[in-house]
Amino acid sequence: MKKITLPILLLALAGSAATMLQAQRPAERPVEPRTVAARGPLLEQERGLVGLFEAAAPSVAYITTERLERSGFFYAEVAQGAGSGFVWDNAGHVVTNFHVIQNARKILVQLDAGKEPIAAEYVGGAPDYDLAVVKLQQVPANIRPIPLGTSRDLKVGQSVIAIGNPFGLSRTLTAGIISALDRYLPTQNYAEIAGVIQTDAAINPGNSGGPLLDSAGRLIGVNSAIRSSSGSSAGVSFAIPVDMVNRIVPQLIARGRASTPGIGIVPFDPFVVARNGIKGVVVNGVRDKTPAALAGLKPLNQRTGELGDVITAVNGRPVETLSTFVAELDRAGIGNAAELTVMRGGKERREKIRVIDASR
Repeated sequence: MKKITLPILLLALAGSAATMLQAQRPAERPVEPRTVAARGPLLEQERGLVGLFEAAAPSVAYITTERLERSGFFYAEVAQGAGSGFVWDNAGHVVTNFHVIQNARKILVQLDAGKEPIAAEYVGGAPDYDLAVVKLQQVPANIRPIPLGTSRDLKVGQSVIAIGNPFGLSRTLTAGIISALDRYLPTQNYAEIAGVIQTDAAINPGNSGGPLLDSAGRLIGVNSAIRSSSGSSAGVSFAIPVDMVNRIVPQLIARGRASTPGIGIVPFDPFVVARNGIKGVVVNGVRDKTPAALAGLKPLNQRTGELGDVITAVNGRPVETLSTFVAELDRAGIGNAAELTVMRGGKERREKIRVIDASR
């Protein structure tokens, strides 16, 4: 008698069981997808956000850059970066942060108006204000400049939205409120920007240079920095106020650089001043025929080391550092008069001094 091996027997039993189960299974009925429940209209707040995004998105730029970074003594690596920006005018000028395009050898800008990225060339930059302008080499026919608002009448608590390119994810919208006003933002060259907007709208790496908009869809700031221990959004973000942007950008387009506010003094080394516990700007020199000279400001005595004038406030705002002093002069505006609080020999006085362009 022929023997059946165990594996063959098991297969035979499995086949018989499957046949029996199939015979017992009821006839299949067609299964239709579930009916989608009616949604109804969007909430008013949702309609507002959707409308703001659809209106503003064509004005937002998504920027990628390439730069060479040294790797060892004889080699360099190509590093890629991502940032955001917005269309300034019909000529194809795009505004972004200076740190987004700094040292870039190649700049590409993606707009909603075009399917492919557009090469852009550097026009000008202001490191002290972290602003830069690039120009599209080919301008789309349907380019749409962003509407401008003002930062003069902003209120803490009002709604804002940010659109940008966080982590390279273009067309990203986040929403929040203005958390605070009148912050200071450190930039390059030990400078500071005054009047900065603080918001809790989520800003992440790649959002830099993108627009901060009010509920009317107008530009009110340029997203520039976050405060975070992780490097990602922690609900504390900062934007350069649009009134400053509207002053700096035309200068960058016209001559590639921005004016620097001053009064005609040569300040003493701020690090030495800070180490000696002096709060304010120590006047180290006064240039001839400048507003500072006309006001009679007295410099430090280079022979004896005796202090002359120490500037402690501008228009009633304390200035404990040189960067804060320059920021407050910028707030006052070139061509306008600023009231300086000056200490000399333990006595305080006030002087009205005209702010000039110190870069000339």
